[in-house]
Amino acid sequence: MFEETTRVTTKLGETGLQVSIPMDADGYLDRECPAPACEFEFKVHGDDWRNIVTDEHVHCPFCGHVADSGKWFTQEQLEILKKAARAQLSALIGGALRRDAANWNRRQPRNSFIRMTMRVKDRPEHVFVPPEAAAPMQLKITCSECACRYAVVGAAYFCPACGHNSADRMYSQSMRGIGQVIDALPGIRAAIVDKDVAENIARQAIEAGLQNAVTSFQRYAETLYVRFRAAPKARRNAFQNITDGSTLWHGASRRNYADYLTAAEMSDMTRLFQQRHLLAHTGGIVDQDYIARSGDATYAPGQRIVVAEGAVCDLLAILQKLTDGMSKDCP
Repeated sequence: MFEETTRVTTKLGETGLQVSIPMDADGYLDRECPAPACEFEFKVHGDDWRNIVTDEHVHCPFCGHVADSGKWFTQEQLEILKKAARAQLSALIGGALRRDAANWNRRQPRNSFIRMTMRVKDRPEHVFVPPEAAAPMQLKITCSECACRYAVVGAAYFCPACGHNSADRMYSQSMRGIGQVIDALPGIRAAIVDKDVAENIARQAIEAGLQNAVTSFQRYAETLYVRFRAAPKARRNAFQNITDGSTLWHGASRRNYADYLTAAEMSDMTRLFQQRHLLAHTGGIVDQDYIARSGDATYAPGQRIVVAEGAVCDLLAILQKLTDGMSKDCP
């Protein structure tokens, strides 16, 4: 009696419903990290999602969370899947029931004293039209290890296909992010009515920028240094110290920091590294060691350093010049 309905439901059990997720104008597929603390949104090129990314392991470009490929739908895509599945299921089952009813009615004898007919009353079918994908993201990245193409807003540290962490990209993004915060400070000051609050936020951002710049340099210098396989192991955080870092680098590459920078740049870098040390260890309060190591005679012990926005920008430029030279001398 319900041959068509049985056939359709059996086929559905074998093949499932097929729902296509829209891609953006550049051919990229929207994805979202399933980790509740992250939920980072990114895109992967549709061809690479099919051909390079594995079903077992997908990596979040931001936090590195790993999950199988079925867990990376965005919230919008999940709604698409639900609505499309309901529309498809309604159309398939409704159509099968109508065909079963028609077949049943055709088999009924015309001149019988008792004649049973069947009629299916269902709602009109609505064709589901999925919404367009999110707009293309500007920052497009191609993994240097597996060639997977992906796109993000802001920063990304891991390839979604192979999980490769590019030290070069991580460093450049960190430094660019510090510069963008400094550039945004005038707008932040103007947007906050309470001037005391505005200046406190600006000061914290400037001091954080100085500390983050030194930390980013340290991590990048370490990744460059270990490429010299014969070089001795560096002690922890050695590259936060200019003298120790330059000595280590000279032992590995036969060049020290002064080979890449001018005397004035070396002096500024030394002073700003020492100011970062004060911020990290004394809350910014000047001691005699700072004066001796930095050569900065503008402060007396007990004063607190004042870090200017321009000083952070100067340090970013100096470190970029230094790491450009160091990376060229790497194996």
